[in-house]
Amino acid sequence: MCSEGLLERYINFYTDFAFKKFFGTPANKQFLISFLNALLKLDGEQEIIDITHLNTEKLPTVESDRKAIYDVYCENQKHEKFVVEMQKASQINFKDRTLFYSAFPIQEQGEKGYIYQLGDKKVGWNYELKKVYIIGVLNFIFDNNPQHTEVITHARLKYDEYDEIYTDKLEFINIEMPKFQKTENELNSMIDKWLYAMKNLYHLLDRPKVLCENIFKKLFNLAEISKYKQSELLAYRDSLKDYRDYYNTINSAVIRGREEGREEERVKAYQEKIEMVRKMKEMNMTIEQISVLTSLSLDEIEKI
Repeated sequence: MCSEGLLERYINFYTDFAFKKFFGTPANKQFLISFLNALLKLDGEQEIIDITHLNTEKLPTVESDRKAIYDVYCENQKHEKFVVEMQKASQINFKDRTLFYSAFPIQEQGEKGYIYQLGDKKVGWNYELKKVYIIGVLNFIFDNNPQHTEVITHARLKYDEYDEIYTDKLEFINIEMPKFQKTENELNSMIDKWLYAMKNLYHLLDRPKVLCENIFKKLFNLAEISKYKQSELLAYRDSLKDYRDYYNTINSAVIRGREEGREEERVKAYQEKIEMVRKMKEMNMTIEQISVLTSLSLDEIEKI
């Protein structure tokens, strides 16, 4: 298999190619199951034993409303919903965006018609919901509060007056990867091992001995670039290029903003580009045409 131009042994987990290969492919669902169990600290009867990948494109109930496209969308054997997103860099209104994304897996649970027979009555849906998790794997620090040092944060709806959960049916989990600084010798849990593998995969020369579980043996085997078919290699190269171009664009903009003292102009320019993309979509331009005119990736355009 040809891999000229790629110096790494393993693929970069942060690329769209790798993230969807490991977490978004039904044939590889063992990886997502292991990751979710580790993240949520599930075992015994609570453990996720199976998942079903669902359609990642969620259409609104009204044609004129905005749709959502997830990186990964699935449900477990209890029909609890999981949206798993990889975010490369901070976005305007990030929290609002995740809240918007949560509306679709909640709303689609509304069942039509009667659900079951109760005596001589037909009983309709009683609004009982399955839990929804919105999980963000963030390659940036979105909460700059110096007192917030946790790598993984969980947010749920709570009462203002009491230290009690209002409902446990919706949970937002953010993983701020730059905060994860543990070395091999400091990996004390399964989620530590997963985060270490995700963050360091592309520059490792071999699988660390501490990642001894069978799931990581399979992960490193699947991640090895030299085993890829030519079509997969080309797809990965394109994804890696998009990843590098994206960060080069962001870093260049930040540097220029700092040098020129124009941080507000940079943010305004980005907002204007978003509005430009929206207008182009209203003009029924294809995402390929928009990409050429704006230099944004196809995946980024789809999410605007």
